Amino acid sequence: MDSFGTRLRTATARRGRLCVGIDPHPELLAAWGLDDDLAGLERFTATVVEALAERVAVVKPQSAFYERHGSRGIMILESYIRQLREAGALVLLDAKRGDIGSTVAAYARAYLDQSAPMAVDAVTASPYLGVGALRPMIDTALAQGAGVFVLALTSNPQGREVQHAVRADGRTVAQAVIDEIAQVNAGVPGPGSIGVVVGATIGRTGHDMTEVNGPILVPGLGAQGGTAAGLREVFGVRCTGLLPSYSREVLGAGPGVPALRAAADRVRSECESALVGADEPISDDLGH
Repeated sequence: MDSFGTRLRTATARRGRLCVGIDPHPELLAAWGLDDDLAGLERFTATVVEALAERVAVVKPQSAFYERHGSRGIMILESYIRQLREAGALVLLDAKRGDIGSTVAAYARAYLDQSAPMAVDAVTASPYLGVGALRPMIDTALAQGAGVFVLALTSNPQGREVQHAVRADGRTVAQAVIDEIAQVNAGVPGPGSIGVVVGATIGRTGHDMTEVNGPILVPGLGAQGGTAAGLREVFGVRCTGLLPSYSREVLGAGPGVPALRAAADRVRSECESALVGADEPISDDLGH
């Protein structure tokens, strides 16, 4: 199998730079006229998959909204992961796993071993037990042609007190995470497979993301306040490897399949327009 970085580049070249989350929270189910039960969960997921599986590069199910329904909720998630991948979408499981030793290795086998029942293309991970503690997950991803997106600068305001804390070497905690992921991808021909998560609402922070050499997942767009036009403010002149991610902005257009498709097409077009030339060499000061 090609590396995740290569497959992501191919998918976004064919379908555009867009990730859409599947977040079946109770309020959204109600807005769609669905009950907050297994039947509603399956109907919601089936509709999103029908609408987007063949036209969006990356789909990001939020694991927690399936886990809360117990084993049968996980069965629904497992089934639609398979259907999404069969339709050509890359599946990024938003699970934010992070642990040490044999436990993080078990998470890696559960999601990134391509022979596992819940195998996906990539998973989100938390580095706050140390980026080094994620090494079993990163190694499994690289061996299996999968990817990992490591939290660095998140959109939630509570993240600042940890992520912007300054270490003894003068770098913020977030910059240290970014730099360690850059080291993992260093020397990789083409795009690396290990990425970082940087929220669209953080504004200019002074963090240098130019050497990541891997994908940068950008949540917080749409309902959370981030805009496609604002991507340049966060990332500067060169926005190499950005993967804009929307959830409620697209899902709120449901439950009709045509409306979901139209919403996805609209935000993808906005992002593509905002990012014209974003992967070209730096030709101006980044403003960081």
